[in-house]
Amino acid sequence: MIDIANRTEKPREVGLTMVLDKGLGYRAAQDLMEYASEYIDMIKLGWGTHRLCSEEVVKRKIQLYTDNSILVSNGGTLFEIAYLQRKMDEFFEYAHQIGLNSVEISDGSIQIGREERSEIIRRCKNMGFEVFTEVGKKDPLEDAKLTIDYRIKQAKSDLDAGARKVIMEARESGKGIGVYDKEGKIKEDMVKKLIEGVGLRNIMFEAPEKSQQVYFILNLGHEVNLGNIKPEDAIPLETLRRGLRGDTLGRL
Repeated sequence: MIDIANRTEKPREVGLTMVLDKGLGYRAAQDLMEYASEYIDMIKLGWGTHRLCSEEVVKRKIQLYTDNSILVSNGGTLFEIAYLQRKMDEFFEYAHQIGLNSVEISDGSIQIGREERSEIIRRCKNMGFEVFTEVGKKDPLEDAKLTIDYRIKQAKSDLDAGARKVIMEARESGKGIGVYDKEGKIKEDMVKKLIEGVGLRNIMFEAPEKSQQVYFILNLGHEVNLGNIKPEDAIPLETLRRGLRGDTLGRL
């Protein structure tokens, strides 16, 4: 009897929610699917966390997620390690074997030339993966050197090579990187220029904090793509998208 804001249904191209799995146990993953799978479009196995976990449990968890129509991706850091160790062939083959249907390509801690990066994206697409790329550096000092023009050109190059969305790096903290200042507040002018240059539907903003999620929903619409969401925040984020929380009530 309570009317709420409409949402496109899965599989969605806008309004994507990407959840960060930092090592959930299988039972916790089951609980997450039971109450929130409808509102989760992608789950990233954070950093290299699954390298430390039982392969059997990781495979079961990936299967659980994909059975609920969710894209499951590696963390970009693990790809970067494979790149440095010259084991990309083995990495992508293993990703297939354990059931990943998506990959993240990034150079947050390393350097990859734009042409080589595009070739890697095309290669992953040809292997059947959905490809998400990440733009930005994990070191605040290095990230600060990247101009908005550079970020736009990198994002457009990734999309031209076949990336489905481009993730704007913000790390788990959402502070001092990319579109956030040291306190986690949004650099509004930067967001505006990125949207003008890349297109809103092509960008996923990492937004781990509630205040950031509220800003993007109120200013860019409830179908904005948001990532690095904590598992326990999947439902709270959806209430923000639907106007079921005081922060967005009557404002969508």
